[in-house]
Amino acid sequence: MLLIQNVTVIDPGSGTQTLGDILIAGDKIQKIAPVIEPPAGAEILDGSGLCAGPGLVDVHVHFRDPGLTYKEDILTGAAAAAAGGFTTVVIMGHTEPANHTVGSVRYFQNKGRETGIHVETCGTVTVGMQGKKLTDMSELKEAGAVGFTDDGVPLMDEELTLAAMEKTARLHVPISFHEENPAYIANNGVNRGKASDHFGIDGSDRQAEISMIERDIGLAVQTGCCMDVQHISTKEGVDLIRRARQEHPGIDVHAEATPHHIALTEDAVIEHGPLEKMNPPLRTTMDRLAIVEGLVDGTIDLIATDHAPHSVEEKAKPLTEAPSGIIGLETALAVCITELVEPHYLSLCQLMEKMAYNPARMYHLDRGYLAEGGPADVVLFDPAESFVVGEHFHSKAVNSPFIGQELKGVVRYTICDGKIVYENLTDPGI
Repeated sequence: MLLIQNVTVIDPGSGTQTLGDILIAGDKIQKIAPVIEPPAGAEILDGSGLCAGPGLVDVHVHFRDPGLTYKEDILTGAAAAAAGGFTTVVIMGHTEPANHTVGSVRYFQNKGRETGIHVETCGTVTVGMQGKKLTDMSELKEAGAVGFTDDGVPLMDEELTLAAMEKTARLHVPISFHEENPAYIANNGVNRGKASDHFGIDGSDRQAEISMIERDIGLAVQTGCCMDVQHISTKEGVDLIRRARQEHPGIDVHAEATPHHIALTEDAVIEHGPLEKMNPPLRTTMDRLAIVEGLVDGTIDLIATDHAPHSVEEKAKPLTEAPSGIIGLETALAVCITELVEPHYLSLCQLMEKMAYNPARMYHLDRGYLAEGGPADVVLFDPAESFVVGEHFHSKAVNSPFIGQELKGVVRYTICDGKIVYENLTDPGI
């Protein structure tokens, strides 16, 4: 047994925040109460000054395994997740080979069991992520895929996209979309405007995202599927989702915001170059504030990292040659506390809803909340403690745009299935 004492218990499932104790027995929470008498032989953690939230759930990570394990693998990716307070991750199928077979789904499952956290995976929508032929979604779901996405590649064939949505609706699983129309993009990863002008290149126009979201909302209304708009980056994209929910009550459309789109603008790319290059790109202050507004009013209901590791050598290439993407698992909670909770945009409970409860619900996972009889997945963190992001990560990669920045929110313990999978008792930083 494990008894956590004197902790602020934050449960987004009930929308409550209380001071008390949490008793864990096996992989379940046995009791939550103001004071719990320690059972004989129980391990005791003093949670004084700490908050206990549900283990965070990230529905959008890339672990580069198989095929590109010099960047990351499932074990190091899971270690980074645990260090960031995440007890569940959903891996994208953008691997080599792509995750489009029963064998590849089982590969993720088998390696995930070695990590100490819950590792879930999406199957790809199309074979080889080529956008031409649908995978056998029924077979992949039966094997354990929790949803479907060709993340990293937009689905341009509207008829095929409609068929995919119809299939996922019948299977009752989410389908997630990378919304970037290549017709509006040259030199992706840099916003077309101030940033592209600075570098003298043609970048990614905002219409690339807007046009795809507009198309896919229409298809989602038609099919009734559960659709997730990944890593939203434009004010217009946020407005489209808000309007769709108003015009079609009950529509099952979700949207993700990444910590980097919450915190940064295209000015960061101008200052730091390839390290701040990602797809979709960092855009304007107007877009950043629209994303924050979308989180506040519930239009954006998920926060997901799009954790995308790359090697130092790759990110050192010239801007137009360097790959897009950044790591994010180990800084996500702190970035969101710093950018959303400290300025009073969201409460801690609302943040836990978007980083744990809502992501788990979208994927029909019994996680993301703290309650008696519920899963013993818990993150213990100090929301008031500051630290400067260092250059040492549990990830294999170091391509973080937040290195050197002071953030608030230190993860002290991550507990998954009742077991401590990460603890940080001395060093406030990474």
